[in-house]
Amino acid sequence: MDYRTTFRSFINSHYLSEGIRITIGLTLPALIGAWLHQEAIGITMSLGASCVIMVDNAGPVHHRRNAMLICTLVIFIVALLTGFIAVSTAGTGMLIAVFCFLFPMIGVYGARAGSIGLAALFIMVLNLEERIQGWNVLLNAAYVAFGAIWYTLLSLSLYSFRPFKVTQQALGDCIQSTAEYLLARSAFYNKNPDFDQIYSHLIDKQAEIHEKQNLVRELLFKSRDIVKETTNTGRVLLLIFLDIIDLFERVMSTQPDYRLLHQYFDESGILGKFKSLLLVVSEELNETGIAVKSGRPYSLNERMEIMLRELKDDFDQLRDDKRNASNVEGFIAMRNVLDGLEEIVSRLITIQQYSSYDLKVNKSDLGEVDYDRFVTHQDIDWKLLIDNVNWKSNSFRHAVRVCVATTTGFIVSQFFPLGHSYWILLTIIVILKPTYGLTRKRNYDRVLGTIAGAAIAALILYFIKDRQVIFGFMILLMILAYSFMRLKYLVFVTLMTPYILILFYLLNPHDFRNVVGDRLLDTAIGSGIAFLSNAFIAPAWAREEFTSYLMQMIQANKNYFRDVAVSFVGRDVGIVQYKYSRKMAYVALANVTDALNRMLSEPKRKQKNATDFHQFVVLNYMLASHTATLASYARRGDPIPRDKDYQSVIDAVLGILSKACHLLVRDSTRLEIKPEGINRSSGTEQVPDDLTLPGKSSGQEPVPKEAAAKDGLRKMNDRVTAMIQKRKAELEQGILESPTRRQLTLVKSVNDQFNFITKISEDLLKVAGKWK
Repeated sequence: MDYRTTFRSFINSHYLSEGIRITIGLTLPALIGAWLHQEAIGITMSLGASCVIMVDNAGPVHHRRNAMLICTLVIFIVALLTGFIAVSTAGTGMLIAVFCFLFPMIGVYGARAGSIGLAALFIMVLNLEERIQGWNVLLNAAYVAFGAIWYTLLSLSLYSFRPFKVTQQALGDCIQSTAEYLLARSAFYNKNPDFDQIYSHLIDKQAEIHEKQNLVRELLFKSRDIVKETTNTGRVLLLIFLDIIDLFERVMSTQPDYRLLHQYFDESGILGKFKSLLLVVSEELNETGIAVKSGRPYSLNERMEIMLRELKDDFDQLRDDKRNASNVEGFIAMRNVLDGLEEIVSRLITIQQYSSYDLKVNKSDLGEVDYDRFVTHQDIDWKLLIDNVNWKSNSFRHAVRVCVATTTGFIVSQFFPLGHSYWILLTIIVILKPTYGLTRKRNYDRVLGTIAGAAIAALILYFIKDRQVIFGFMILLMILAYSFMRLKYLVFVTLMTPYILILFYLLNPHDFRNVVGDRLLDTAIGSGIAFLSNAFIAPAWAREEFTSYLMQMIQANKNYFRDVAVSFVGRDVGIVQYKYSRKMAYVALANVTDALNRMLSEPKRKQKNATDFHQFVVLNYMLASHTATLASYARRGDPIPRDKDYQSVIDAVLGILSKACHLLVRDSTRLEIKPEGINRSSGTEQVPDDLTLPGKSSGQEPVPKEAAAKDGLRKMNDRVTAMIQKRKAELEQGILESPTRRQLTLVKSVNDQFNFITKISEDLLKVAGKWK
């Protein structure tokens, strides 16, 4: 690991910017309050600001603004009601039960709505300890709201000063994730590669890239000031994003028969040179991502181009020295990989030039694109909430778990003399998540982070006695903690615990030992209650909804393959429809990868068919990769080899994928919120499921799809075999360049992809049949 590069990436990320912003937003009200001798008011305002922080995720500015304003209103009402009811123990218990059911339920409207619910529970718990009466209840709620408004103004003001900064940082992260994906693919060129392990790693990386792409897509396509931007900055950001999407697809589409390459070229050493170039391209991509995040132009160099020229020379030399009639197929596959790398390098250089924001460079035409089609929208419909009030809904069961767990925690705190008992409720609220696996991981991270954080606080306070230096450490811990808040929860808790304990020490140093003991004990109790609730109160197992994700993935891959394959039978769906199908295939694959990882984190008894599911996901990833490779041939600008025999193969693949989907239907379960579905809306050229060639003769008797597919594949393969034999004969005669060579390279490459896709679809059907 290059720690210098990692450090540069971190200091230019939106995570560090967010950590600094949050620290200012929390400390300033408290410091001003202390300076005015109104510490209680300042701390209360800081609590209000801390609630709004939860909903201020990276995203379109109008979404952030609306969420923070709604959150401000909600926490004001919750603080008001809590203040009036907290004087009664029975009333408090009822309030906790009701709020801890209602607010988790609003998570059906998406992650940002769920954050508003969490903020409401957070301010409710923090107000339980205070026994405020009369007008002071209203004043306390008002101070909470003022703190929320203060942070909202701070966040929006910083955005207005640098409106493109968050987008640049998110886009840089996306580019760096693509670099990591390319680095993972370089393992294919190792000697004796472990293909299963490599594919598993690539699937996880692809899901991570989708998450980063989706954030950038939201920031760009939902922000009118960027989509309709007339200045150079907004235009360049769109161009970079569109190019990195295409570059990622080109990386995925470099999908040769790696076993064939190793069979022919393991001893030549040239595969190691391919890997070296991939490593350099990955490094250049990573540096480009850092440059985009920082807003500074990338310093162009010729390292990639020099290495690419050297690799092409090495390839030509190897081909001239070793090419013969027996290895011509291997050289065709290697030539395709080399062409792919050349295009990847060319696209990366273009992105690097864009980073200069130079008007003379950025002359690409964005054209008219329906950007709204590529983002999802969440309507606030009461029917969705009502529909989820049933035992099949994960959100409903999660709300029940939170309600029971927090009510239990409140009862425990009332029967035992625990100091700072509200920490029990806070622990339960932040640990419990809708899924079993995520809750278990949160629980582990919370306990481990609290213990480690308490040890850090003890060490700081043992060795440092100067209060100003201690305060400086607290601010540093705050910045680091909130920088990791949305990145790594374990690190966040480990850094947050010492800053909270140091804060209590500065406020009341004589009671510090009791505070540390209370923190550890309350965390342990809350963690135990959360663990039991997660395990025994209607746990949400990933297996319950996994089949539905698989069905959506097959359907998305089917649509993607269809929109690509029709180009080889004389039809074209258009670039927008093609990119939409591509996006939906990647979305579905990311969703099912996330679900599989959650399943693998659950108890073994709940991992039924996990091995088959993993194989199914890998096969779908390979199907998407080979479809991307097929698309690269259809859209590279060269004449496309069109053949009527492709038609029967296309029909057969679509039919096989439909059969696989039907086998999964009986095992499917209803999802309360489905991932982005396949919404093939009107307004673009559509391709029907039953593909037919224009002008197809009707004078012949219909042939079953399977038989027609085999016949079509046989004819295609026979033609390619004949071309190979002809080319071998030419090589034996010393003819190195000929029309046959150029035609064979393209036709065989396309034919190979149809063969791969057909074989993969048949394997998918076999695996699906194992658990029917």
